[in-house]
Amino acid sequence: MSETGTMERGGTSAAEDPLRFAMTGARAAAMGSRYATISAVFVGVLLISNVVAVKPIAFGEIAIGGLSLPLVFDGGVFLFPLAYILGDVLTEVYGLRASRRAILTAFALALVASLTILAVQVSPSAAGWENQEAFAAVLGFVPRIVTASLVAFLVGQLMNAWVLDRLRRRTSGRLLRTRLIGSTLVGQLFDTLLFCTIAFAGIITGVDFVMYVVLGYVVKVLAEVVLLPVTTRVIRAVRGAEDRAVRGDGAGSASAA
Repeated sequence: MSETGTMERGGTSAAEDPLRFAMTGARAAAMGSRYATISAVFVGVLLISNVVAVKPIAFGEIAIGGLSLPLVFDGGVFLFPLAYILGDVLTEVYGLRASRRAILTAFALALVASLTILAVQVSPSAAGWENQEAFAAVLGFVPRIVTASLVAFLVGQLMNAWVLDRLRRRTSGRLLRTRLIGSTLVGQLFDTLLFCTIAFAGIITGVDFVMYVVLGYVVKVLAEVVLLPVTTRVIRAVRGAEDRAVRGDGAGSASAA
């Protein structure tokens, strides 16, 4: 049988398969590109959030009865909820083991970033550099903040992934939105309590501290609830793409055999 006939039976020609002559590593990278991309964004979100979380932000006050309660958040409130959305995608599509691998990678790189900032901070300044105090004030290694960020992230994300995986098993993959909200409630609870307590207990005190913890938790949970339609669509889209890729690879392998 001619080569053309063979390619027609297999259903894929060399021109249609750009990975046909690629090295094994290149094929593996292409096949795992979605997981790699999502993991990279996940790590980036953590690193950015850790940098901006050092600043408490006040958005005014709200009046409840006769009380005037301050709206105080940390800078991570803008971006950090996205880390939980990406964590949900990793756990739902790739499983608990792959999600843990991404979480531990993010944790390790956050630790490296913190130690690098510390090394730069304590290194002698070059002649003419007049911004050492500003650098230390903004990016300086603050043991409480660094410890709070790392511990809260690690525990919160691992709990979020574990709860989501357990709920998926108990529901046989059904009730996706309920599972996402349930895992967020648990993960964000650990994350918010640990970060706020380790980083700012004694610095922010009294009612301000209580509101800081409660509002931080509520806002982060609400952010995921609001973005739930986006999260579910992304999960289904990524899962569908991975399913098609696996079926296509399996068909190609069977044809080659």
